[in-house]
Amino acid sequence: MRVGAFVLAAQFPGQGQGEALHRAVRTAEVAEEAGLDDVWLAEHHFVPYGVCPSAVTLAGLLLGRTRRIGVGTAVSVLPTAHPVALGEQAALLHLVSGGRFTLGVGRGGPWVDLEVFGSGIGAYESGFPESLELLTRWLREPRVGACGERYAFREVDVVPRADELPELAEPPVIVACTSPKTARLAAERGLPMLLGMHCGDEEKAEMVALWREHALASGRPPEEVAAAGHVSAGVVQIEDGEGAAAETLMKSMPGWLRQGLAAHVTADGRERAMRDPAAYTELLCGLHPVGPPRLCADRLAALSERTGIRRFALLTEGSGDLAATEENIRRLGAEVLPLLG
Repeated sequence: MRVGAFVLAAQFPGQGQGEALHRAVRTAEVAEEAGLDDVWLAEHHFVPYGVCPSAVTLAGLLLGRTRRIGVGTAVSVLPTAHPVALGEQAALLHLVSGGRFTLGVGRGGPWVDLEVFGSGIGAYESGFPESLELLTRWLREPRVGACGERYAFREVDVVPRADELPELAEPPVIVACTSPKTARLAAERGLPMLLGMHCGDEEKAEMVALWREHALASGRPPEEVAAAGHVSAGVVQIEDGEGAAAETLMKSMPGWLRQGLAAHVTADGRERAMRDPAAYTELLCGLHPVGPPRLCADRLAALSERTGIRRFALLTEGSGDLAATEENIRRLGAEVLPLLG
């Protein structure tokens, strides 16, 4: 298994944005010290749900601050980024880090970001397949041109080439999948999925089965399908009593979720339903490794057995407190990872 920390750079009530970003950086540093395999970085715009606006920029900093741990984006939002620019950044980070970078991409939401960055709602509604295709071509081919609905340009050299160093394969790409349509899109290209923390084991197992079926039907090699490195996002809080761990999250997360989710504004004025923050926190505590070390290890092992997923991106900052987050990460490394073998 590969167990990593999922970093939202969440701004909890009463905290400053710099405080949230400092906690994000420390999460990566402590995760490497604790023996975790990866850190996964989210990006958001204009909301305190997460105050990192560029996951690839923060990834560059953290790759420089660390020496061993993998660093990935979870995710870079394609509708508000040019896929060629994102491909160039991914290739750069892949090469200078010796292959420690993973690019995670997703559709994001119908947020005002689309208006601010000039993408338009169409980039979210229908433009994701074209962007994903252009991005993956950029990471695999020596010269790329485009003649799509959104992107059209003459053929140009790819610089730097992601496969420039013979000892490195192309940078891994994963796709955030919240619907069967996106899962099929990823499967056609052989790209692993990132599955969200709101999903239970059964739903994740169904998505993996759908991905596998569609990948094989699309002609992907069976060995590639069997080895797909899907990633499961979740929450982890390690304390000596299951009730104590859940109580910690129930005290801190609803306030953050309330102000963070409420700040999202849609680009086209559409109405949206917001989850009840307390009920959502309670759901997360029930789904994920929240409790003593043995319970946490058992939940991760059960999810892996049920779904075949062996990579995890776990939110460690749910307490909202820097010292508590660092302790949570250290306990994950020292007391849970050994139980997973």
